[in-house]
Amino acid sequence: MFVKKNFSLRNVFQFTGHHFFWLIPWVSSVAFAYGYLDLKYLTVPWLPLSVIGVAVAFYVGFKNNSAYDRMWEARKIWGGIVNTSRTWGITVGGFVSDQFAKEPVTDEEVMQIKRKLIYRHIGWLYTLRSQLLQMVSWEHTSLTGPVGKHARRYREQYGLGQVEEQSAQTEINRFLPEDEAERMAAHKNSATQILDQQSKDLAALRRKGLIEDFRHMELQGILATLFDHQGKAERIKKFPLPRQYGGMSTIFVGIFIFLLPFGMVSEFSHFGEVGIWLSIPFTVLTAWVFLVMELVGDYTENPFQGLGNDVPMLSLCRTIEIDLREMLGEKELPPPIEPVNGVLM
Repeated sequence: MFVKKNFSLRNVFQFTGHHFFWLIPWVSSVAFAYGYLDLKYLTVPWLPLSVIGVAVAFYVGFKNNSAYDRMWEARKIWGGIVNTSRTWGITVGGFVSDQFAKEPVTDEEVMQIKRKLIYRHIGWLYTLRSQLLQMVSWEHTSLTGPVGKHARRYREQYGLGQVEEQSAQTEINRFLPEDEAERMAAHKNSATQILDQQSKDLAALRRKGLIEDFRHMELQGILATLFDHQGKAERIKKFPLPRQYGGMSTIFVGIFIFLLPFGMVSEFSHFGEVGIWLSIPFTVLTAWVFLVMELVGDYTENPFQGLGNDVPMLSLCRTIEIDLREMLGEKELPPPIEPVNGVLM
């Protein structure tokens, strides 16, 4: 997530500047053919071109609104994970006790049970994050050619490359017992299995009398809410913005940019020979604006692909980790995640 108030010119150029390397030659070649080669038939009437431009603008606007909705929904899901995680921490801390125990249990044993449940939850957070960052075929970093190459370089500079990345297995090992961590890592969806293990442990606690029926149901309800959050996040990750909108938008912008210099050069030719050359910067600027509108939506529609536009899952996981470990009375805590190059991951 970009946290600066405004983008600098350097940021804008790094994001879109490489497109000038084909925009300028294309627009210049049309102006050269029109002015020097006297190919006056290389024109498009301004009226149909403007109609196409308006239609493309509406279409790109719809795509950008849809992309923003996906991004905002992803952030709301993680906001729900933050709130539910805190609820899990205080509920485990308040509900697990020896009040209904069938056999004597020491305070230290009760604290170990609480720590196990809370640490396993922290492991679930980082595991879910790692699973959501796994690349899928429609995300930019998994593409081939110049687009994929640029996205991977952009990811390195303004994404996951800025933080020390750890695998899901590493996160599981940090917060789960060794034997349990190995068992969880063997599953295809480790995050789901971690929550399932939480449910099994709650049932065991009920049998031992460390929680009674009401507390068991309340804690189980929190797990159900966490499953709901996980499912919503996986839905966004595994179901793309429909390609008929995402893909066709790119094609429409490409068609408009292709036709644009043929209409602009004829309009500017009314100012004489100098007008033909003046059409180049104005045409490039107009094409660039449409291109940026398309790119903004294109890079916003996937909020879990490890780029600077992402939901800051690592920061949120660390915030929850600090909160929950403070509930356990721990003092040696990791620092919050800080922005790097204006990006909070």
